[in-house]
Amino acid sequence: MKKVILISLAVLGLGFASCKKDNISSNNTSHVSVKMTDAPGAYDAVILNVKQVVVVTSGGKKTLDIGGGPINILHFMLGRDTLLADADIPAGSLQQIRLVLDNSGNKVVVNGSSYDLTTPSGQESGVKLNVQEDLKAGIAYTFLLDFDAAQSIVLTGNGKYILKPVIRAYSQAVSGAITGTVSPAESAPKVFAIMGTDTVGAVTDATGKYYFSGMTAGSYKVDFVPESPYLPTTMTNVVVTNGETTDMGTVTITK
Repeated sequence: MKKVILISLAVLGLGFASCKKDNISSNNTSHVSVKMTDAPGAYDAVILNVKQVVVVTSGGKKTLDIGGGPINILHFMLGRDTLLADADIPAGSLQQIRLVLDNSGNKVVVNGSSYDLTTPSGQESGVKLNVQEDLKAGIAYTFLLDFDAAQSIVLTGNGKYILKPVIRAYSQAVSGAITGTVSPAESAPKVFAIMGTDTVGAVTDATGKYYFSGMTAGSYKVDFVPESPYLPTTMTNVVVTNGETTDMGTVTITK
């Protein structure tokens, strides 16, 4: 299963304002698309502002300046996604994607009130996402970045919100998904998909729906841990197949 990593990101698929050529050759390139999706969080909005995406391969690097301004990443959850980057990249071994946040425009909205998000220091070079993938010349690749809003925002003791994003990165071609609905929705469970020693967490939205993307093919145990007085529930033998979405239907949570 793909490693969980910390990054910051946000940009609507409006295209790039400009591209900076670094140490790359005009030949021997692959076309790479980077998309973003989001796991639900208990917020009205999570607004982030990214100004650059830097893609690094063994063949060189490319910096993309981004236009469009801040966006609400909660618009892209439960299987929806938006384009982050779409460009020709030096072929070779993909090593890293860096997402550079603007110093302003990052906010979280809670119960109708807006709060500035304090971002980690050292943003000048970008928050680094290490990715291992071989890119062949002339081939198109799509990578999906799964942002976890529930785990990415930390409320400090003095009432400030800190952005410490958690995201999983994976290729859409070599993964599957799990979805379903919990009843009643007010049980509001945390949902965990477990295979061997690997665990992926999610939360349900207001309708009780949950969605796991980028799941390695195999058989999972899915645990539902609801709010009291509802009782935990476990489903077994949930099979994930590459390129497909496994729908678990409605899972009933009892008291």
